[in-house]
Amino acid sequence: MNDNNDNNNDFTPPPADYGQLVKWFRQATPYINAHRDKTFVISLGGEALLDANISNIIHDIALLNSLNTRIVIVHGCRAQLQNKLAEKNISSPLVEGLRVTDAATMDKVIEAASLVRSQLETRLSMGLAPSAMHSVKVRVASANVITAKPAGIINGVDLQLTGTVRNIDTLAITSLLDTGNVVLLSALGYSPSGDCFNLAYDHVATEIAQSLVADKLIAFTQPSGIHDHDGHLIRELTPASAAQLIIDQTLAPAVLPLAKAAIAAVEGGVPRAHIMSYCDDGALLQELYSVDGAGTLISQANFEQIRSASADDVSAIIEMITPLEEQGVLVRRDREKLAAEIDYFTVIERDGLIIAIAALYPYQTDPAKNHATLGEIACIVTHADYRNGNRGARLLETIENQAQAMGIEQVFVLTTQTAHWFIENGFNEGSVAELPEEKQSLYNYQRNAKVLLKPLA
Repeated sequence: MNDNNDNNNDFTPPPADYGQLVKWFRQATPYINAHRDKTFVISLGGEALLDANISNIIHDIALLNSLNTRIVIVHGCRAQLQNKLAEKNISSPLVEGLRVTDAATMDKVIEAASLVRSQLETRLSMGLAPSAMHSVKVRVASANVITAKPAGIINGVDLQLTGTVRNIDTLAITSLLDTGNVVLLSALGYSPSGDCFNLAYDHVATEIAQSLVADKLIAFTQPSGIHDHDGHLIRELTPASAAQLIIDQTLAPAVLPLAKAAIAAVEGGVPRAHIMSYCDDGALLQELYSVDGAGTLISQANFEQIRSASADDVSAIIEMITPLEEQGVLVRRDREKLAAEIDYFTVIERDGLIIAIAALYPYQTDPAKNHATLGEIACIVTHADYRNGNRGARLLETIENQAQAMGIEQVFVLTTQTAHWFIENGFNEGSVAELPEEKQSLYNYQRNAKVLLKPLA
């Protein structure tokens, strides 16, 4: 029992499934460390404030702040503005997604932005209440840091007081972040002559993320992210592949401007941009503290890569193969020997997590040749959570390509339970006599593993 909780009435029973809690926490720990002192720019549209889940989002943002993540929030107010314009029967058309902002509309923009900012400040100031960390407070700071200019005339229409970002006072924002504040910014900009401009909040968030050289741009929308033609959530995209979806007119209207903003941010130097739903409770935490996330990640770097193993991977490899060794699926490997043979291993890494492994052991069976001619493919293992993505076949293909590059003419495997899979991938059943002599001498007849061979053309 935790004796640090002075108010026993606030005690919440722990979840019944401790195993899932422990698994999640272990998975989240590397991300907690990785996100410390990083700068995240979060764009939050006015419609998110009207959703029942907004309290959870604000609570999770406060949690990020308590974990020493530097947070800038850029909010919009279109939904609130629409209500205010309707109350006064003010017509304010949109051109290419941008509002025509005359003086009367601008007054309502300022009112709506002030309302949303006040609501967000109030919620953020509550910090982590109600929770056991209710005493942890969040300091919120706003500032006039955006210099703007008129957007001009688009398709023959003067947008008047609608503007675009001219300059960001990054020093002012950085100073506020350095003192532990969550920085809250409205999508309003000012000119040196004193004019106030209505800005697109997603564009402002992108400009701020780029100017701060932020580590992430995080955007909330109603859908759970970017979906393909069949309605399936796309977990990861490069800017180029995301741009192609825009060309193909695949994206939902609510996602389109945020996708464009995310692409611009990543192409402008922000390492990662995330799009997720403001309707899904916990989406922010799941996206940031789990391998697969809850939305769509846009990044220049490959989220999942096949690479040679290193000494740093030994512990992860041991963790993956130990259950299979205990079940008798794999032959137990001496840990010191495995570390010494790490150069034979290839892994698939997914955002820092090793999710699949395989090894290639070369054998020189032809004295007339100065290179290996036969290779053993061993220890092909895929993490239990990732066995539906054809990763084993991809890894096998990579290993076979490595073997061919080494001059190996044939590969073999010894298996007790996966013979059918290897046969489907081009292997044929062989005999112990076809193994290298040193492998024959070590063959365990009690285990009676099948010998499967595959010539490499």
